[in-house]
Parts: sequence; structure tokens; C-alpha cells
Amino acid sequence: MFCDKSPDLVHPDVETTKRLLAEEEGHLWTGDDDDACINTASAFLQFIALSICFLVGTLLGFFWRGDLDGLCGGHVSQYSPLLNEVGITYTLEEFDGSLLKENVFRQNASPEVDAAWHSLGVNYRGIRILADDAAEADITKDQVKIQDKYGGGYVANVEGLHHLQCLNLLRQSLYYNYDYYHTKREGVFANNDYIARRHVSHCLDILRQQLMCTADTGVLGQIWVYPDNPEPYADFNSRHRCKNFDEIRQWAEDNQLPENLPEDFLQRPGPGDRIYKEVP
Repeated sequence: MFCDKSPDLVHPDVETTKRLLAEEEGHLWTGDDDDACINTASAFLQFIALSICFLVGTLLGFFWRGDLDGLCGGHVSQYSPLLNEVGITYTLEEFDGSLLKENVFRQNASPEVDAAWHSLGVNYRGIRILADDAAEADITKDQVKIQDKYGGGYVANVEGLHHLQCLNLLRQSLYYNYDYYHTKREGVFANNDYIARRHVSHCLDILRQQLMCTADTGVLGQIWVYPDNPEPYADFNSRHRCKNFDEIRQWAEDNQLPENLPEDFLQRPGPGDRIYKEVP
């Protein structure tokens, strides 16, 4: 009997089918689909978590805004110990913009008017800036110092009160007030006319720069006046968001240097300290 010892022959289609089934079966049991599902679910949960954090942060930011007054005051002003020791707050205040009704600050020169301006702090003495605050307050090491035995630090003035002092000088220099103060020969008017005039123009330009630096972006509406023949007129009695001036003024008053200073109160310039050849 003839014996066929050749290898078993398998139809190619049958082999291919077996191989595909084996691959499919292996794929089904590798667990790759489960990993993909887990990754998708994880990404979705992360998205949900981030969305919740965003919403919570938004709500907190809307309902709890923190100390915006302090942040604003520190951002728009040069550093000063006032920012920490007083704290800046803002309130809405209505300006007295009357044209014909003069308050005490606008009246003709008199002791009563001078007292009103004095109450604003226009004649306050300087203050002390401690050495630790000097650099941040833009005071350089070669500026005027106080002797260590008297507490050290630097002599300074509150800018806002200097601006009011300048405004007061412009008031005193008005044509209807000038003779009154020129005759008294006090303050700026104790100098000769050349120096007095330069002081007045200095104050004028300081206020110009200050008004440009902090330009008010509010607007003035208009009102109707004169019922018999209505005319439009600018409403100068507008509201403004103002700093807590009374507290600022009180701090400057409380921190004035002594009225009568010892002769050696100031530290004399040292080596390397800048000394100007003339008044800048």
C-alpha cells in the first residue's frame, strides 16, 4: 500500500482565517480598550474639576474682593509709610462747585480764611522717614538725614499737603489778596519780590504737573438754569471718588517734627554726599 509521507497541505484561506481569529481574540483580551476608557474618564473628571475650580474662583472674586482700596492706593501712589500706618480708603464725595456762592476757602483775605486753610495742614512741619523706608519711598542715601542721637531717618514732607500749600500761595497771590499778604511780609512774602514771584510760579507749575499726572477721567454733565429763558450750564457739583483726606492730614499732624529743633538736629553732609551748587 502506497504511503504518502509528504507534509499535510492546508488550504491558504483556512490558515488566514485562523490567524485573523487568533489576532482578534488576542486583541479582545489585551485590555487596551479598558485603558482607553479609563484615560477618557480621567480626562473628563479633570475637566470637571478644573471647571468647578474656575467657577468657585470667579464667585469668590465677585463676592469677596479683598482690600481693593489698599491695592489701588499702593498701585497709583509712590510708597509712603502712610499706606501702611493709615491705610487708604475711597468714598464718593460731591464737590462744592458753586460759581457765585463762596465758601470760606474762597473769600477775601482775612484771619478767618487763613485759619480755614491752616486747618487743612498747609503749614505743617516736616515728618521723619525711617531709614528702612527711605529707599522704597524714593529717598536717596545722600539726602538730608537726622542725627542718630535724635532718632535718625530722613526729613520729608507729605506731597499732598505741599500741593495744598502751593494752592494756598496762589490764593494769597490773587490780585484781590496780594496787597494784604504782601504788606504782612510773612511766609513767602518775607522774601524780595523776585523770590516771591518765582515761588508762586513754582507752585503754579507743580499743580499743573500734578493735575496732569492724576488727570480726573470723570465727566461733567450739564443742567438747565434760568426758568424764563433756559440755558445749559456745566454741573460742577459732581461726585468724585476721594481718598480719606482727614486721616491723611491727621497722620501728618501727629508725625510732625518738633517745632523747636536742636542746632545739631541734622547730620552734616558726609563724603560722597551730593551737594548742589545752586537751588535746582
